[in-house]
Amino acid sequence: SLYTSRVAEPLEYHRSFLKDNCRPDGRELSEFRTTTLNIGSITTADGSALVKVGNTTVICGIKAELTNPIVEAPGKGYIVPNVDLPPLCSSRFRPGPPAEQAQAASQFIADVIESSEVIQTEDLCIERGKVNPYIAHTLVLLDCLVIGSDSADSGCITVSLLPTAHLPEVTISTETSKPEVNLEKRHGLHIHRHPVGASFCVFDDSILIVDPTAEEESLSTAQLTVVTDDEDRLCVVHKPGGTSLSGEKLQECISRATARQREIQKLIDKVIHSVKTAQ
Repeated sequence: SLYTSRVAEPLEYHRSFLKDNCRPDGRELSEFRTTTLNIGSITTADGSALVKVGNTTVICGIKAELTNPIVEAPGKGYIVPNVDLPPLCSSRFRPGPPAEQAQAASQFIADVIESSEVIQTEDLCIERGKVNPYIAHTLVLLDCLVIGSDSADSGCITVSLLPTAHLPEVTISTETSKPEVNLEKRHGLHIHRHPVGASFCVFDDSILIVDPTAEEESLSTAQLTVVTDDEDRLCVVHKPGGTSLSGEKLQECISRATARQREIQKLIDKVIHSVKTAQ
């Protein structure tokens, strides 16, 4: 039976579909799964979103805190992403300290934020242009709770949700020289770039598929994630092992990632616009 074949010989099972240019879930090789997006669902956060790609849902909360600037960068604030992969996410994860995959995902998002220059960390300085080691700066926490680990794309999309954050206004008191937070007045982050990632994998060193499931990734000979921005700049290429990719295949991935960026950016703009209209 098909089920027995999938369990006993998963690679052959997938190959039987690939030779007809389709996949077990009915998608074509170059077809991304449906992406849905909802913002503002966590009212206690300074910004939040829920991203769903296939069977994976990521709940993202953005929270701003006042913090002391680090010695090496007294005129800058910073963003700290944290990805949580709980046991309910997948049978691969166990209770306890963050798994290696969660740490790798957090680091990947940090790399995307830094390399894409999605925001200038100088913008998180409370008094822009004044380098004062005693003035508190803004620490932006980007917390992502993943439910269902079947899509690498969903994690990448959360970086593009930084425009949904509205941070409280902070001023420096002329009397006490200390920062004062006004929760009633809020402002958006100044977003410089809009990075979006797309994931790929290669079967038998030759067949390229987009937006792979966890099962497809486990059977592939190479995996790749490409992050591009709204100016078609290449921000990050992440290739965790596997066989080498030809220049032609890599270029195809970049082209598809660029198209994906535009598609997701349209979705984000549409959702943000609908929320503003509703208000």
